[in-house]
Amino acid sequence: MRMPHPTPTSEPLPFERDSALPRNRVGYEPAMAITPAAIAAFDALVHELHPDAARVDAARLQRLAGWLAALPASEARRVVDERMQSLLDLRAMAADPAWDSDAAMRARLAKLFAYVDNDQDLIPDKVPLLGLLDDVLLIELTWPAFAAEAEDYRDFCVYRRIEHPSGDDAEQRAAWVRDRIAELSLLQHNARVNDSHYANGRSPEPVFRIA
Repeated sequence: MRMPHPTPTSEPLPFERDSALPRNRVGYEPAMAITPAAIAAFDALVHELHPDAARVDAARLQRLAGWLAALPASEARRVVDERMQSLLDLRAMAADPAWDSDAAMRARLAKLFAYVDNDQDLIPDKVPLLGLLDDVLLIELTWPAFAAEAEDYRDFCVYRRIEHPSGDDAEQRAAWVRDRIAELSLLQHNARVNDSHYANGRSPEPVFRIA
């Protein structure tokens, strides 16, 4: 059974829950016109970015398109916009000189951005609303490859906004790392104290005895 994995929002797309997807064609013929080679290339990119992602095939893509098309317009737009906001967060992370992602992460981000920035991708972006379906699906399925660093970056942004660390970009990030390590050390110390022999839940020995 596939274990739950991080998703860009608290409401994952029903991509892997086939029972949640309509099995009839809900008026979205462009998905059916996509060539098997194009879907295979998309699936290959998904698994290059996140090897443990679910497989993408024509049937699942079609049913997901039908699910999105059947939503009220405002709800469908929210589904798309929330995931595109996660993309904007990744763009901000990549562009922030105070955040030094390693080479592997930068390469994954570049491939993600290159796909999304291509208007003529698996589903042309000019198709109203559903033209972004492949973009948001790519973000959704590959999010585990970015989730931990994106969460760290959000925490760093909060720290920088509240604490106003001094120094250049490298010094600000070093201050964040130092303070977070200090917080973790304090939590570990408190946990050890709570688990020690004098705080193990037993009643302490009386200091004085009454005869």
